[in-house]
Amino acid sequence: MHGEKLPADGGVDGRIRVGGGRLASVERSALRVLTPRELEVFSVLPDGEGNRELARRLGIAERTVKAHLTSITRKLGLRSRVEAALLAAEWSDDLRLDPKGLDRP
Repeated sequence: MHGEKLPADGGVDGRIRVGGGRLASVERSALRVLTPRELEVFSVLPDGEGNRELARRLGIAERTVKAHLTSITRKLGLRSRVEAALLAAEWSDDLRLDPKGLDRP
């Protein structure tokens, strides 16, 4: 599957097309709806580890990782883990600077 970043416009900070599929548009402010643990899971997605490895790394159950990924994709209006990983990769520098969620109050 190929990911393609598209330029942002109209206040949208992340636009990703996955494998010629539908366009996912997500504003960075949408990350405010994620819990701190969901943000932690979201921020490590670009590393490409599977659920088992993520669970070990984060000290949580694999089932919990799956639950967080489901919640993240639902809350951000994404269709897949791949879209979430591409978006997290695009925003990785910002997430490292502000791990609490990009200007989370």
